[in-house]
Amino acid sequence: MPAGVPATMRWRVVDIVVASVLAVAIGIVFWAWSNSWETISAPFQALYPPTKGLLTGVWVLGGVLGGLIIRKPGAALYVEVLAAIVSAVPGNYFGLMVIVSGLIQGFGAEIIFASLRYRRYTFIATLLAGLGAGLSLAIGENILYNAAWTFEHKALYTVFAGISGMVLAGLVSWFALKAIARTGALGAFASGRSAREV
Repeated sequence: MPAGVPATMRWRVVDIVVASVLAVAIGIVFWAWSNSWETISAPFQALYPPTKGLLTGVWVLGGVLGGLIIRKPGAALYVEVLAAIVSAVPGNYFGLMVIVSGLIQGFGAEIIFASLRYRRYTFIATLLAGLGAGLSLAIGENILYNAAWTFEHKALYTVFAGISGMVLAGLVSWFALKAIARTGALGAFASGRSAREV
């Protein structure tokens, strides 16, 4: 990064390593979720297709948790995209389009952390990052996969995806951070030190 960037915003080797390990772990979750998608989403599809949005928060977990743990510019995007790539390598239900989705979803979380100037990582900020990622996911999927749906279906899908992002990515990331911090694995990170205080 440029010399004028504060040291707290610069990526260290440990940031890259931990972000990459996190992305691989989440990529495996993405891969399993993707290959189970048809079965998991079938009841929601049968009930009312937009309700599938309630399941989508899993897809944005990487961006929210990555940003919350690493706390550096680009972390949410990096973890989400790398996790998407990892899920694509062995093959999955959605193919290589998951990488495009990863970019869109990672951007949704990244923009929230950026709007807070990478300084606020509170419970509310984490929920907002999940919401932002969920809304980005919905916009992307309404273009890529749901183009034939009515406006009402797309709007409701967006609402459900936003809620899912807050719960399955935001809330889960908040408690995952606290659990990981208790192991001592995040001692080199501000997130690990602050997790014991919140």
